[in-house]
Amino acid sequence: MAAAGDCAGQQAPRGHDSYCSPLASRYASPEMCFLFSDRYKFRTWRQLWLWLAEAEQTLGLSITDEQIQEMKSNLDNIDFKMAADREKQLRHDVMAHVHTFGHCCPKAAGIMHLGATSCYVGDNTDLIILRNALDLLLPKACSADHGWETLLSLDSGSLHGSPEREAGP
Repeated sequence: MAAAGDCAGQQAPRGHDSYCSPLASRYASPEMCFLFSDRYKFRTWRQLWLWLAEAEQTLGLSITDEQIQEMKSNLDNIDFKMAADREKQLRHDVMAHVHTFGHCCPKAAGIMHLGATSCYVGDNTDLIILRNALDLLLPKACSADHGWETLLSLDSGSLHGSPEREAGP
């Protein structure tokens, strides 16, 4: 994780609200940087744990409405310092965030992440981020001069000077 102000080329320190890399600072929109930020990632983990608890409750597990409400009320209450400290201690990013979320949701701490693996939040978050990034990207690509159909018809050879293309008709 990059600390606030570590992103070369960015105008103001963005901390956990923006993805930081040389490519992002040169080419990505603020909206795209936010989608790949720590805040969005870990908030999505919390949303997934909430959805899991709601689904488990409907299946009959003893999860109370009070626990669900406590999780809903704390989706955005992320203590990044506590999570970083827990990660150093536990050497596990997901469990560090389970503990951090549990700290602000003491009634729900015992049921969040119940029956799930780390891949549940990691893989699903990646898919959600990629889907939302495509939602930002596709309208811009479709409005380009050649349209989306042209972009779909290009293969890596035509982009990098394939021999067939260079040989001519």
